[in-house]
Amino acid sequence: MSMVVDWPSLAACRNGDPDALFVQGAEQNVAKRICRSCPVRMECLADALDNRIEFGVWGGMTERERRALLRRHPNVTSWRRTFEAAMRDRGLDKPLSEKELVNAGSV
Repeated sequence: MSMVVDWPSLAACRNGDPDALFVQGAEQNVAKRICRSCPVRMECLADALDNRIEFGVWGGMTERERRALLRRHPNVTSWRRTFEAAMRDRGLDKPLSEKELVNAGSV
């Protein structure tokens, strides 16, 4: 399975209120729920990490979670390629789980 290039057109949030993804506190958990069943969650997260997007929920992760992930894996130069390699290495034909996404930087 390869990642989708035109992922925004397939995102679960594409027809929703964009402001719902730029919230604080407990409301972030509501925003993250939108991402759970999104078919392009991995692509969205890779884009946010690769472009160092600082605000909002992207790919099911808050800005704080993304910053922590970037700090844990400072040598990753392309999260998209990292996620694709992790999928290949695991022989997956479906997106990585949340745990696999977080650990992919260790590959």
